[in-house]
Amino acid sequence: MKYIFLFLTVFFSLATQAQENNQPIHVKVTGKGNPIMLIPGFTVPGESWDTTVNQLEKNYECHVITLAGFGGKEPINFPWLPKVNKALEDYINEQQFTNLTIIGHSLGGTIATWLASRENTKISKIVLLDALPAAGAIMIPDFNPENLVYDSPFNNQQLSMNETDFEQLATGMSKGMSIKLETQKRIKEWIVMADRETYVYGYTDYLKLDLREDLKNISIPVTIIAADKPYGKEMVTQTYNNQYSNLSNYDLIIADNSAHFVMFDKPEWFMEQIRQVLASN
Repeated sequence: MKYIFLFLTVFFSLATQAQENNQPIHVKVTGKGNPIMLIPGFTVPGESWDTTVNQLEKNYECHVITLAGFGGKEPINFPWLPKVNKALEDYINEQQFTNLTIIGHSLGGTIATWLASRENTKISKIVLLDALPAAGAIMIPDFNPENLVYDSPFNNQQLSMNETDFEQLATGMSKGMSIKLETQKRIKEWIVMADRETYVYGYTDYLKLDLREDLKNISIPVTIIAADKPYGKEMVTQTYNNQYSNLSNYDLIIADNSAHFVMFDKPEWFMEQIRQVLASN
């Protein structure tokens, strides 16, 4: 009987662990008050919001997301992004939120846009931090989502890179994402830590996503915070207005002298924008 009990204990423990490892999203909840969901960008763990959460959790209930395959979390089967989106939608519905605000950085902002465009959304407002509804459209000439597939020469090259070469790639990418050396180092570490297949195939999912038509379904308040580096305020403003042309109403705020990770490059300024958004009706 003792051995049966031990077997069952081990069995259920392994089953629970397997179930947890197969989750598209992982959520950490702190604080009390009206709910705020914070969704990080590609390869970035939920801890990227720590400084923001430390200030918000005194008055708000913070739901911080880490996506599967990033920040040491187990990867899931592909397609990756549709499962992430669905898991977040299910989580919002299960929690029965009222007055939910979503703050999303980069891919996290794109996901927030998708969630806000869904029928019967329970979201009250969204803040999109350096995020576009169709990133692939500005990166790929003659953009057609159907042409983006997992089995491509570019993807295969990245999958076959050795660790040294991939770390060099991550170092180069991180330099354009923040004006601060310490932040660049953290970004590089997050990229290197990411599950390689999730990094490669998940990015294909990201580039395939085109929400420009879905913007017509959004009626809640939208605040967009965009970094001016490296392209300059004029070009950034033009790009965002073009990409969000189907959104009936939004506030576009340009972060001067900041790269992609605005919350690290201009933390005090960023928090002031967030406070103003949360205080508005």
